[in-house]
Amino acid sequence: MTQEMDILLIEDNPEDVEITLRAFHKHHIANKIHVVRDGEEALECLFSTGRYAEGSPCQNTRLILLDLKLPKVDGLEILQKVKSDPRTRHIPVVVLTSSREEEDLAKSYNFGVNSYVVKPVDFAQFSDAVRQVGLYWMLLNHVPAELSMDSA
Repeated sequence: MTQEMDILLIEDNPEDVEITLRAFHKHHIANKIHVVRDGEEALECLFSTGRYAEGSPCQNTRLILLDLKLPKVDGLEILQKVKSDPRTRHIPVVVLTSSREEEDLAKSYNFGVNSYVVKPVDFAQFSDAVRQVGLYWMLLNHVPAELSMDSA
């Protein structure tokens, strides 16, 4: 890949973080994957505030993988803020969650989610789902040049 294609993984479950990181590294999908474990840190990273006011590793984020059930700030609130801000609204957001609740699905799409994936329980299936998500959004999906150069 010629351009930085970074992923922000917003996930509080250490096992899901490990599986996701292994799947991406195994398939060489991203240059960098930054992990945050709660919603408050995710917003600070994306908008360069709080602990990231002096500089954020999220400035080249080209894909957000978002769990919905997070400590401090809920995933739906993060999604709403990301999609309503001109600095971040064009970053694809994939909800990667264990929630099968119709209300979560509907709210996610109402707030502008690009994809909603329910995490498979089986390790191999979860790893494959992460691989497919990464391959699609990082390698197959195309965005206009002016969007790929925007920074958060």
